[in-house]
Amino acid sequence: MEIFNVTFRAAALRASSRPREWYPQVAVAGRSNVGKSSLLNWLFQRRLAKVAKAPGKTRTLNFFLVNSSFYVVDLPGYGYAKVAKQLRDEWGQELGRYLLDEQRVAGVVTLIDIRHGPTPLDLDLQEMLTAAARERVVVLTKADKLSRGQRASTQREVQRQLGLATPPLAVSVNAAEGRRELLGEIESLVTAWRGRQSRGD
Repeated sequence: MEIFNVTFRAAALRASSRPREWYPQVAVAGRSNVGKSSLLNWLFQRRLAKVAKAPGKTRTLNFFLVNSSFYVVDLPGYGYAKVAKQLRDEWGQELGRYLLDEQRVAGVVTLIDIRHGPTPLDLDLQEMLTAAARERVVVLTKADKLSRGQRASTQREVQRQLGLATPPLAVSVNAAEGRRELLGEIESLVTAWRGRQSRGD
């Protein structure tokens, strides 16, 4: 898949403020400081997602319309302790409703820092997605921080931990590795969603 155009369309938390078009949505989730915004800018080849040194910058669901045909949704990072508890609770409620109930979600790309592996919060998210029968793509970020051997070993271990059929993708924004493969996975999620819609699943 090639990305020809990307437009930022909305920053919203509650359902009433989100885009209304019946386009598939690919959500991107991960812990604060996992490199989510940098990865999205790299995928888009445009600086649209805000990158900050301090974690917890993304506090809404940010909707990016890609190729005028589907949305990539940048979800708030989870696990950042300095965000006020009330706001964290609201995030949790709204994100839970979105991930469990939104029919336009084609799948969820979950980001995990390859240096640390899945945290308890990452495992909680995976469990929720499995229970909701959500399609998912697991991506290990910052792959350039490990040697090739360490990277392969970590991929196998995360595959085992999460019960994945295939090893997770390992990507690196700094080394420009894995972009084509990740775009292919996103395209597959979108295509599968459209197939389910046409069949009335």
